Amino acid sequence: MNEIEIGPGKRARVGYSFDDIAIVPSRRTRDPEEVSIAWQIDAYKFSLPMMAAPMDSVVSPETAITIGKLGGLGVLNLEGLWTRHDDPRIPLGEIASMPQDKAIRRMQELYSLPIRPELIKERIAQIRAAGVTVAAALSPQRTAEHAKAVIDAGVDIFVIRGTTVSAEHVSAEIAPLNLKKFIYELDVPVIVGGCATGTGALHLMRAGAAGVLVGFGGGAAHTTRSVLGIAVPMASAVAEVASARRDYMDESGGRFVHVIADGSVGKSGDIAKAIACGADAVMMGSPLAKAVESPGKGWHWGSEAHHLELPRGDRVQVGTVGSLEEILIGPSHLADGSMNLFGALRRAMATSGYSDLKEFQRVEVVIDRV
Repeated sequence: MNEIEIGPGKRARVGYSFDDIAIVPSRRTRDPEEVSIAWQIDAYKFSLPMMAAPMDSVVSPETAITIGKLGGLGVLNLEGLWTRHDDPRIPLGEIASMPQDKAIRRMQELYSLPIRPELIKERIAQIRAAGVTVAAALSPQRTAEHAKAVIDAGVDIFVIRGTTVSAEHVSAEIAPLNLKKFIYELDVPVIVGGCATGTGALHLMRAGAAGVLVGFGGGAAHTTRSVLGIAVPMASAVAEVASARRDYMDESGGRFVHVIADGSVGKSGDIAKAIACGADAVMMGSPLAKAVESPGKGWHWGSEAHHLELPRGDRVQVGTVGSLEEILIGPSHLADGSMNLFGALRRAMATSGYSDLKEFQRVEVVIDRV
């Protein structure tokens, strides 16, 4: 990336967000029906290249099942209300109805109950019984403590997700999670993130990750940028990690690691741009929180919002626009990119002349700053 001088002795790289770029059609077009947007990670095949973010306002066991049946992958948050409360509908209703000035403090209280292994088993079993792929997430801080319960419950894909996840966490007080050893000992694919640089992604790939989540601080419910000053322009980050993936394939003799854009994917056009920059799939939160079935009831928040010491998120009202089916695969009755997200991806690929996701990663993009 190019660098510019922002002051004496300090230089900064130039980065681009999805809003800064646009896709350029080629000389060829196709019928949308002839385009494949299928995605496969390890032995698991999906008709949609998407993961629903492990956020309590988005994924419940019920919505994970619905998303799975529609062709995507719902990731259940195993540190959320589902594993702390026997009936999460009660705290979910409270969060959706409380005044804004009391929301963060009350969420901190609701999420302070201990995580219960028996509820981990129960929630995962509920999803597995529906016959869809089961994915669940823990933070790096909780992974060692609860991993056995998760694996014993029968999870198919294990997600380790945090604001920033590295393979070289340094601590003088606690033993950090040894990602390489942990992943090696598991019999299920592990997706890890977030990361934002090629160097960080390479460390996660070398640790054995089947997929890396790219991005942090860019979600609709995050305030990481204003609280910590940390953010990432997603177009540049995804392109850099995709480049690092190519280097890793050469280094490892061809081992392929999936690149998943996780952040700033709010509209259907963002999905197309993420794939164009090199992502294999996207992880989404706020677009799915707008579904009538979503547990947040028109509100959206992440785990950062109820951090006990330094909240870095908020409860935001996103409203509802339609069902999960309408949001993911249509039909749409809105023209703002909030519905039929993957019908739009299919049409973007067809308009640009590409027949599958791997081909579409080669599409030309231009800087579209106003």
